[in-house]
Order: sequence, then C-alpha cells, then structure tokens
Amino acid sequence: MLHDIVSHDKFREMMTRHSSEVIQYLFNGDIEFSILTSLANITFDPPLPEHITVDFKPITLFTLAGYTYESARIDGDILSFEAGFGRENFGSLVSVPLYAILQIIVENTPIFINLATPPEIKEEKQKNEENGIKKSMDIFLSNPNNKKLLKKRDKKKM
Repeated sequence: MLHDIVSHDKFREMMTRHSSEVIQYLFNGDIEFSILTSLANITFDPPLPEHITVDFKPITLFTLAGYTYESARIDGDILSFEAGFGRENFGSLVSVPLYAILQIIVENTPIFINLATPPEIKEEKQKNEENGIKKSMDIFLSNPNNKKLLKKRDKKKM
C-alpha cells in the first residue's frame, strides 16, 4: 500500500509542488538552506571534472548560502544555482529537479521530507518486472515438459 502511494504520479506532483512552495517561502524570507538530493538526477553545466565527482556520494547535500544562495532560482520544476567545487572552486550551474530533493534543511533541521519515488525508479522497476516475467517464462519454456502443458492448455481453449 505504501509503495503504491509514494510511487503514484499525483503524489510525486504534490511533493514537487510542496518543495517549490517551501523553497519560495525560504527565498521570500531570505533564509539560507540546504538540500539533500539524489545525485543521479542532477546536472552540472559545465560538467564537473572527474577528480571532483569521484568523491560524491549518491545522496549529496548542497548548502545554499552566500553567492550560491543569491544565484538560486526556481524555473518550472527545476531549482538551479551556481556553486564552486573542489580546491580550485570550479564553477558550475547546478540544476536539480524538484522531485529529486529528498530534504530541505534549515539550521541542521529538516523542514521538508520528500517520500515520493522519482519517476526513473518507477519506470526502472516496471522494466525490471517485465524482464523478470520474460526470464521466468524463458526458464519455464526451457523445460520440454512445460511446453507440452502450454500446448494442452491452448487445445482446451479451442
């Protein structure tokens, strides 16, 4: 039941809207914040050098403070901000889909938690289930005795 809720498109849309509203509230109050997000959904422009990304974790915390906060904007369903990375402070525009924000944090306290399943995971799960059914059928059909069962079943339907 819970899986059905968190993977439902309407629930994800609601969580996306809510994250946008929370961020707009923080922008209006001039309140700096952090976001915990899934790195798989983030784009960097220009792309970050590998020597910087090698230490990134799948779930990454970005702190929007100072210039990074000042550059932050919401455009549609994307939060973007400029940030510097690594020792050389390599500059890049970070674009985060709002659905990929797992938490919004103010003063080390989460004020928003997104429980929705990202769309890629939902699509990937469905694809894996389809592949699993196909593999299961292939294994079933690899046994010659099982093929006879299917032929008998098809004759009964006629």
